[in-house]
Amino acid sequence: MNKKYRGRKWYAYAVAGCIAVAFYVLLTHFGAVTQGIATFIGYFKVVLMGCVLAYIMNPLAKMFYYKVFKWVKKEGLRWTISIAITVIIVILVIGFLLGTLIPQLMDSLMMLVNNSDMYLASLQGLLESWGLGDSIDLDKLMSSSGAIAQRVQAYINENANTVVNTTTAAGKGILSWVIAFILSVYMLAAKDRLKGGINHLLSTLVPKKYFNRMLKFFSRCDQILVSYIVSSLLDSLIVGVVNAVFMSLMGMQYVGLISVIVALTNLIPTFGPIIGGAIGAFILVLVKPWHALAFFVFTLVLQFVDGYIIKPKLFGSSLGVSGLLILISVLVCGNIAGVVGILLSIPLAAILNFVYVDVTLPYLEKRAAKREAAEAKSKAS
Repeated sequence: MNKKYRGRKWYAYAVAGCIAVAFYVLLTHFGAVTQGIATFIGYFKVVLMGCVLAYIMNPLAKMFYYKVFKWVKKEGLRWTISIAITVIIVILVIGFLLGTLIPQLMDSLMMLVNNSDMYLASLQGLLESWGLGDSIDLDKLMSSSGAIAQRVQAYINENANTVVNTTTAAGKGILSWVIAFILSVYMLAAKDRLKGGINHLLSTLVPKKYFNRMLKFFSRCDQILVSYIVSSLLDSLIVGVVNAVFMSLMGMQYVGLISVIVALTNLIPTFGPIIGGAIGAFILVLVKPWHALAFFVFTLVLQFVDGYIIKPKLFGSSLGVSGLLILISVLVCGNIAGVVGILLSIPLAAILNFVYVDVTLPYLEKRAAKREAAEAKSKAS
């Protein structure tokens, strides 16, 4: 049917008109379209979460498979053992975080709330020493800060429904992650079958020469993404541990709280270390201002060492992205997808750089060479 009308004059105009109408509808109803897409994706939210967890755990399982348990002859048994060890390690890490860090964080937060009067008085004295005591009045805030715990309790009593709904949503979120974790284990166990099935489907849909190129492209993207995830987690762990050691040696308070904040914000490209350092310095300036100054100076030194020594060693040449492209990617991806977009901005920038350098440029150069050869041939004839 398409062949019957494709050669007629009005066919191209009709197709262009349909595309223009569809584009206009998309722009005028963009919010509804995105909401519909988000709702549809939400049905597969747990499955997607399981895929993400499986993808993150896969490098660790592969390390056990190829390096630790290579003496096991049966490949199926070796992969099962590797998955089991990976799951045990992940559960132990999560248990350590929940059993050790969370109570320490709660104690630090409670101590911060209970000592708020003393910290505000210290801050008032610091402002007065800087000559800012008259312009910034903390008396009102100090007089009301002693009842923070009471006000929190009163807020909970007055907004019981909101608290219950929030708690229920948090419980559902935790249950979703538990189900996703279980699902990720099944995905890892069936990885070869899933991968083989997808490759078989693509090979029937895509011509062979393009299929091989597609496999190479996705393999390179996978290498970039895995390298970034593993290196970022190791880098944040190193930064958090070094920060905790420094604060402990200096006798600073809130070691666990600030070190966890520094490690987590270090995962955010470009702006993360600034945010973590600012939060840590603000907490410490309420306790001892010179601790905040020492922490701030140490954060600058640590980020310098991290940026020029630790990260290049961890990431190697797998990214090779300019700072300008990273900054643009962070801003654009952050506006599009929020925190998730910011976290994925660097690997996306690396993939775009790889597509431009290794795919687009060679293709354009090849076309230009063919065009020049054709022009030279036409001139010669």
